[in-house]
Formats: sequence, C-alpha cells, structure tokens
Amino acid sequence: MKNKIALVTGGVGGIGTGVCIALAKQGYFVIANYVVPGSEAAWQAKMQQAGFSHDDCDIAFADVSDFNASGKMVADIESTIGPIDVLINCAGITRDVSLRKMTPEQWHAVINTNLSSVFNVTRHVIDGMCDRGFGRIVNISSVNATKGAFGQTNYAAAKAGILGFTKSLALEVAKKGVTVNAVSPGFIDTDMTAAVREDLRQQTLAAIPTGRAGTPDDVANAVLFLVSEESGYVTGTNMAVNGGVHVYQ
Repeated sequence: MKNKIALVTGGVGGIGTGVCIALAKQGYFVIANYVVPGSEAAWQAKMQQAGFSHDDCDIAFADVSDFNASGKMVADIESTIGPIDVLINCAGITRDVSLRKMTPEQWHAVINTNLSSVFNVTRHVIDGMCDRGFGRIVNISSVNATKGAFGQTNYAAAKAGILGFTKSLALEVAKKGVTVNAVSPGFIDTDMTAAVREDLRQQTLAAIPTGRAGTPDDVANAVLFLVSEESGYVTGTNMAVNGGVHVYQ
C-alpha cells in the first residue's frame, strides 16, 4: 500500500513543523506549504534531524490566501506526487491591535490568511476525497475562537469562523467517508509566542492549570488521532489542546 499523502498549510511554522514530523513518523508522505521565501530552510533542517529525506516529505510554495494559487498548488501536488488524503489547514498569522486602532489591511490580512485559506485549499481537495471515499481534514483553530482575546478581534473572528466551517462541512461530507474536525491550541511554545513580552508570558503561564505552555507535539498528537482510520466516527468536533485554560463544551 502506498503511503497516504498529507498536505499541511503553513507547514513550516512551529505547530506546522511539529505536525509534519508526527505525520511522517506515522508513514505519511508529508508536504509542507509555505509562502515566505527562505522559511523552508529551517523546516528542511528539522525534518532531516528527525530522520526524514526527500523520499518522505516535500515542500510546496503557494499563497493560500489566494484561491487560484491554492488550486495550482493542489493540482501540482496531485499530478507529481499523488492524491491528497489528509489536509491540515494550519496557515496563520497575527496582526494584534485593538479594534479602535485596527486598519482594514490588518483585518483582511488575518481573515484572508487564517480563514479564507481554509476554504481556498479545502475547496480544491474535497471533491477528490469524496470520490475516493476517504479523507481527513483537520483545521487548526485557537482557544481564542471561543474565549476571545484583547487586541485580537481579527484573529478570534477568523479562528471562530474555522469552527463554523468545520461543523458545516463535516455534515456535508460525512457519508462520503471524509471527516472534518478542528483542533484549538492554547498557549504553545513557538517562535511566535517567544516574541511575547516576558511579563505577559509569565502572566499567561500562571493562568494555565497544567502549569506549563503546550508544545507543537501536544497539538500534533491530537491531529494524529483525528487523521487516523480509527477516528472515522469522529467528525464535526473541536478538540481543545490548551492545558485547561479554557474549559467548554
């Protein structure tokens, strides 16, 4: 049996890289999407350190906030490597500022990258998954989708939109053998959170019941369950990976 193919948008970021390594360890052929030239170098080094080569993984350059660019990326992958069995929508940015100071550019940049990208890429893979009778889609949302956060009206709105997208698409494709779920990380140790001011970081950590920040591996382990064949009866759900900082139904 050939290895299943997994595409991870924003795959070269902190959480994305953790997900890529975890999937590769499970035998998936992993493709990491990226958009910033040069950002793939660190990803390639980490994959190599984890024991993986070009035979196990690849990269795909595309701006997933653009519908046509997303379609070309998917078409290129499927023509050169094979059909996409697993899609992890992980692309995300922040442009934190209070709404009273937020510019339209800051709003649209986050909405387009974090939310519209989920539509842009999923729209191009969903028909193939349904036709083949199998597919796993996991959308990376955030604790702030349901909790909210000061200065993140754009980010929280985008991540909340992902949850609605997830539940609705899950209903549409459940009978086709395709599951659609979300994972909502809390405070995860990545380069992005490392830039948080130290006093704010300590304040955030103090509020986490488990007493620590999460790791990309914590998120990746949740993703691994949701993409597994054994999770076929789980769809339309949101899995919280936040150390108990926000408990909800």
